[in-house]
Amino acid sequence: MSTWNGIRKKLETEYLAQSLRGHIQYYATSYSKSPDHEGRAAIRYDGNEIIKGCYWNNWMKADLFPKDEKYEKRMKVENAYMDDTALKLGVFDQRCFYNAFAEFDNQNIETSLKSEDLIVRIFAVLDRRVGKRRLALMKETIAEESDTFQEFYAIRAKAEGLL
Repeated sequence: MSTWNGIRKKLETEYLAQSLRGHIQYYATSYSKSPDHEGRAAIRYDGNEIIKGCYWNNWMKADLFPKDEKYEKRMKVENAYMDDTALKLGVFDQRCFYNAFAEFDNQNIETSLKSEDLIVRIFAVLDRRVGKRRLALMKETIAEESDTFQEFYAIRAKAEGLL
């Protein structure tokens, strides 16, 4: 796996839409004094963290998870893909970004836009390979998407002059 600096550089220069460069920043860190070097991750828009997560939120906010046995197992044990609930609660960390990037970097943009992992879909909607026509087509079904994805779609559409 690449270093975080390499991943961030790819996300912010190679993949990020020209209209968002300088506005979107990806952030991930691990704390060297923390057990197992746990850390946090965030996506910032003009300096404001739109989504942010930290390993320690997994423990502090566990009682806020939906009371669904499969969901709890998926989030706590399997550390599976991120959904809107996980992103709103901030129960993800830098490893989720690394995993999402690995998926995103190794597939085409169409597959990334349909991924079950919301972080992968966010990377995709901010990607330069998604043009104005594609964004305009997405507007028809954006109401069916999660609130978090809609927020990133709105950021991108506004930057492209579509909103």
